[in-house]
Amino acid sequence: MVIVKIGGSLFASSLLSDWIEKLEQLSQQESIIIVPGGGPFANQVRQAQQQYQFPDHHAHHMAILAMAQFGIMLLGLNQQAHPFYYPTEQVGKTQAKLSVWLPDHNLLDQHISQSWDVTSDSLALWLAQQLQPSKLTLLKHQAQPQSSIQYLASQGVVDKSFSAQYAKAAAMVEIFNVSKINDYSTIQPQYPLEP
Repeated sequence: MVIVKIGGSLFASSLLSDWIEKLEQLSQQESIIIVPGGGPFANQVRQAQQQYQFPDHHAHHMAILAMAQFGIMLLGLNQQAHPFYYPTEQVGKTQAKLSVWLPDHNLLDQHISQSWDVTSDSLALWLAQQLQPSKLTLLKHQAQPQSSIQYLASQGVVDKSFSAQYAKAAAMVEIFNVSKINDYSTIQPQYPLEP
C-alpha cells in the first residue's frame, strides 16, 4: 500500500486529472490511498475565521471537512476510486484499489494539534504512521531535492508540525515534483527524506 497526498495547490492545475488517472493505473498493482489537501475549501475557512475570529479548534474541524470536500471532488473525477473513512474504517489488505481518504469529526478524537500549524501534510503523515504503507508521497510544485524534514519544514515545503509528527514514529516519506508524473512509481523512493 502507498499513500499519496495531493495538495490543494493542484486544484487549479491541469495536472490534477492526469495524476488521478496515473494513480488509478498504478492501483491495479498496489493499493493507493489519496490524502486530499484542503485547496480552495480550506482557503474559505481561513477567510471565515479572519472575518469572525472563531477559535482555531473550530477552524481545524472545518479544515478537515474542507479536505473531505476536495476528496469528494476527486472521487467524482474517477469512478474507480472508493471513499475511505479511517479511523472508523480499516483499509482492505487483499484487493488492490484506489481510495480517497475523507477525514471527518472522528479525527478530532486523535492526539493531533488543532491549529493551522497542522495541514494535510501532517495529517497524511499521521495516517501513514497508523497504516504503515510502503511509502508516503507528498506531491509538491517545489523542485526541492530530497533533504531533511527539518530543512523542508523551515523552507515551508511541509507544514510547521511535520517534524514533530515525524518524531512520533518514523515513516518512509518522499517529496515528488508534480510535473514529473511520468517518472512516478509505487516502489520505495531511492532517497527517502531524513529527519
